[in-house]
Parts: sequence; C-alpha cells; structure tokens
Amino acid sequence: MSIAAHRVVTLHYVLVDVTEGADRATVLDDSAAREQPLEYLHGHDNIVPGLEHALEGRAEGAELSVTLMPAEAYGLRDEALVQQVGRDAFGGVELSPGSRFQTEGEAGPQIVTVVDVDGDQVTVDTNHPLAGRTLRYDVRLLGVRDAGRAELAKGHPLASDVDASSVEDRKVL
Repeated sequence: MSIAAHRVVTLHYVLVDVTEGADRATVLDDSAAREQPLEYLHGHDNIVPGLEHALEGRAEGAELSVTLMPAEAYGLRDEALVQQVGRDAFGGVELSPGSRFQTEGEAGPQIVTVVDVDGDQVTVDTNHPLAGRTLRYDVRLLGVRDAGRAELAKGHPLASDVDASSVEDRKVL
C-alpha cells in the first residue's frame, strides 16, 4: 500500500540540521534511537509540508533522504516575533535565556523561547525553534494503512491505548 491522503503512516527518521553545510551537520533527533517511531495521518498537516510531499506515493520499506529549505519545513524566521514582555506574564517561574514554554497563540499552541531577561523585561522569541533552518530527514517507512473513521474525524492517528469505539464518531466526507 502506498502513502496517500487519509492513510496512517509509521516511520523512523533521523532529523539533521544542515543549515551550515554537510561538514557541520547536527543530528537533532533520531526516532529509532529513542525506539519511538513517528505515526501520522497523511494529508492532514500532521508533519512539515515538504516531508509530507516527498513521502506521497512511497510504499512500506522505502528509504529516502529529503533536504528541506526553511519554507518547506518550519518556516522562515520572522524578527517581528521577537518581542519584550513583562516578567509578570510568567507567574513567578524561574527564567533564563534558552528556557522554553508552550503557550496558546493565535494559530494554536506555540513554543516561546526566552532570549534575554533584564530586570522586569523578558525578551521572547515565538518563532518555531527550527524556523530558518535547512533540515534533512533520513526516513525509513515501516508501515502504511487506511485510517479508521475515528482517526479521520480527529485528524490524527489514535494512541495505541485508545479504543476507536470510545471516540465520538461523526460523518467524514
């Protein structure tokens, strides 16, 4: 079975930052080393656009290496997303440069990185931590299957410990 919209794909990947070139590449994540394959619902924006496009039509057992420019991955950096906020916005949490928090943004959950702390002012960056980076994914496809109705309704694969019959079902076009 090949990868197409509304199918659940299981894969292992190695994510490498190649922004500085192959001689300075940095491995950022390795799902096989963590013994935790990625499972996603194809065609539902569950993974970065460039990778999803590259996987279209591939079959179980395929291996590929895909290099993505920032616009195809986590987007370009936007310096307007670096701003100052009052320290009181963090509710007394200990802050230091590099600290990361997940907050609710206009488009849903977002990661906020503390850039600087100066008295009562905190400089934060709401760009994705990998925005502006050129990334390579080395992928091995482990499986492809049709998604169930509950998965289609939810827009993502169900966790292995969730019974599909217990999830509210609605008509899916």
